[in-house]
Amino acid sequence: MICPLAQVEEVYKTTHGAVYQCSRKNCYWLEFQQTTTAFKVSDFFLFKKRIDTLDITRMLADTSRAADFEIVMPHRTERCFILSVQDILNLREILTGAKFMIELNSEVKKILRKDAMLAI
Repeated sequence: MICPLAQVEEVYKTTHGAVYQCSRKNCYWLEFQQTTTAFKVSDFFLFKKRIDTLDITRMLADTSRAADFEIVMPHRTERCFILSVQDILNLREILTGAKFMIELNSEVKKILRKDAMLAI
């Protein structure tokens, strides 16, 4: 659960989860698999990179039971994700959408600052 005192804004949301930004604690909250996990900004992007490197093709081609799931333990969290192929795809969608929205917001702010400077 997200801290009730935190001031969060939705960054990106799907039917499988969401990412929220907390300006009070300067972190991101990931809602996924009925749990909420807090990430420092740099750890959030490292986690996204880790999820992007999971080899789904190998998981699908490997017939052993061990290949059915991936276990991912993000840095500086107490969370352990046990992910099926579908979970990985859902999580990638959430993280990719969130990263895009974060970058888009940053670009919009740059443009607005530049326009404000030109107006002065």
